[in-house]
Amino acid sequence: MKLTGREKSALFIEGVVTVILLLLLDLSVIVILNQAIQNNQALNDGIFQIKNAIAIGPNGFHLMSWQNIFTFLMLLFNAAVVYWRLIRRYHQMQLSHVIAELHYIADGHFEHRIPFKLSGDLQRVILSINALVASTVQSMDEERKIENSKDELITNVSHDIRTPLTSIIGYLGLIEAQQFKNEKQLLQYSHIAFEKAKQMQSLVEDLFEYTKVRQTTTPLTISKLDMGQMLEQVAASFELEAAKKQMQINVDYRPDPLVMTADAEKLSRVFNNLISNALKYGTGGHHIYLSAVAHGAEVVIKVANDGKPIPQSALTQLFDRFYRVEESRSTATGGTGLGLAIAQSIVSLHDGEIYATSEQKLTSFIIRLPLNHGEKLPPRAVG
Repeated sequence: MKLTGREKSALFIEGVVTVILLLLLDLSVIVILNQAIQNNQALNDGIFQIKNAIAIGPNGFHLMSWQNIFTFLMLLFNAAVVYWRLIRRYHQMQLSHVIAELHYIADGHFEHRIPFKLSGDLQRVILSINALVASTVQSMDEERKIENSKDELITNVSHDIRTPLTSIIGYLGLIEAQQFKNEKQLLQYSHIAFEKAKQMQSLVEDLFEYTKVRQTTTPLTISKLDMGQMLEQVAASFELEAAKKQMQINVDYRPDPLVMTADAEKLSRVFNNLISNALKYGTGGHHIYLSAVAHGAEVVIKVANDGKPIPQSALTQLFDRFYRVEESRSTATGGTGLGLAIAQSIVSLHDGEIYATSEQKLTSFIIRLPLNHGEKLPPRAVG
């Protein structure tokens, strides 16, 4: 830390004043001692005898005058006092600079950090302050993101609820006003209102599920399960729907049995969401591939389809809530935009990882889970 010219001048003046005061003190002590010795002959004789009794070196050099010895010792003492005073004053100046920097940060300049490199405890204080400010700024940024996320959530939910709600009110209004020609048209209006109501119900249920699994305190019912058998059961439940879309679901897993510990009900929701997406958005595809392979301490599960590939620019946003690959927020396909976000949250509760890859021939959603719940997931292999 560099001192200002004013601070350097203050240090110099304090040093000079301290030296003058100490020299005056030394002089006063010498004068008092001289008078005491001169007025006390016994003391004078005693000092003389001590000087003659002490010989230094091979030549028997005797001590000099006591005044010279005393002056030398006092100069050493004076130097120590001056050094202590100046160091103490210098540390006070450093502390005042640190306090000034703290006031500057407290005024709202949270991007600022104390730039000084000092020594000792004060440097540790500066490092702690900078770390605290950085942590505070990070917390503020996270809080801001949470607030923005909440606003975005409200906006998206409002949009997705308003659209079917407007249709429901519109068609029920026509029925209420008896603006229909015949019973067939009445049934048509009521059917549209019913379908829109189911759409709203689906959104509300997904939203409830999403908010529930997003909480890190959400309890999991952990038990042993055979992942291969689970995939077989999930595939069987979608067999009719896949046949309607002329798609075939293939299941492959190893070893057999593939036993792991997890929450079977929540993982089933993940696979349901992924297979539903493959059926809805795998345009032109004929196969859905479910596979699970144990690798050491982890299980790698893939849900893939050979339908239309997902644009590379959209892969990183797939798991954002309400995100849909199509530009419009149409729910014609039946999606709420929360399925993948729910899947990601459930996988995270299991300390796992989910990501997507998409090539011309195959789009895959890959889930990595620890074989035994509670164990740390190994790092993902590169390449």
